[in-house]
Amino acid sequence: MSYTWLITGASSGLGAAIALAALNAGHSVVAGARNPIKASNSNPEIQQKGGIWLKLDVSTPEAELAVAKAAREHGVNVLVNNAGYALRGALEDFSETEIHDQMETNFFGPLRTIKGALPHFREQKAGTIVNISSTSGMTGFPGFSLYAASKFALEGASEALYGELAPFGIRVLVIQPGAFRTNFQGAGAGPNLSNSYVGTTVDAVLQRVIGNGGKERGDPVRAANAIVEAVTYHGDGEATRDLLRLPLGEDALARAKAKVDDFSNNVDKVKHIAQSAVYPE
Repeated sequence: MSYTWLITGASSGLGAAIALAALNAGHSVVAGARNPIKASNSNPEIQQKGGIWLKLDVSTPEAELAVAKAAREHGVNVLVNNAGYALRGALEDFSETEIHDQMETNFFGPLRTIKGALPHFREQKAGTIVNISSTSGMTGFPGFSLYAASKFALEGASEALYGELAPFGIRVLVIQPGAFRTNFQGAGAGPNLSNSYVGTTVDAVLQRVIGNGGKERGDPVRAANAIVEAVTYHGDGEATRDLLRLPLGEDALARAKAKVDDFSNNVDKVKHIAQSAVYPE
């Protein structure tokens, strides 16, 4: 099968790595970026290997039409929602605009691109939507409340879409990366920390994240190759068939297991309360 990928946020980090991995595997790539000229200069290999750049800002209403047009013109059958950033800091320190912008890019943006791609995917009765979530889409850490909110929202929508789009032969796959050695943390906004939160858990978490910059265990090239295999069911990717989620990285796997254990323990402890909240027979 021939695959044509449309990747948002392909100008750097994991997005650029996925674009190169897909091209190296023999696929076609439409690489989305807010500034294609700058992105092309920063990633000349993408164009050299046959990829084409698309001006695309997912935070604008025009993104839906841009994706719809590109999907039809280029025969796109894989959409990767990778564009995003992380606001870091205490919730009460963020402005209304900052809160809105976080959700606009990380959640409403993917909804726009998905709506743009779906008519073409439905007509073809095939297509794969890859939503790049995060370990913060599984567990919310202090200092990342807004980022976690955006990724939890994306995970919830993806879970619903998994069943909603199955009758049309459209697959939904959620990727949950841990900490990878990219410029993601450096490009994120913040930390935004008022004096009230200095020395608290928020401060400690943010200092740990910042201090780990450049030392992350996650390899973006290996992650990108794993994503390509998962989409095409090649190699280890066959194991993802019929699955919704793919955690990537040792830390992502550990957080996923911890989440399952914590949730299970929570449910067990309140089981009698849940069962009591019904009409008596």
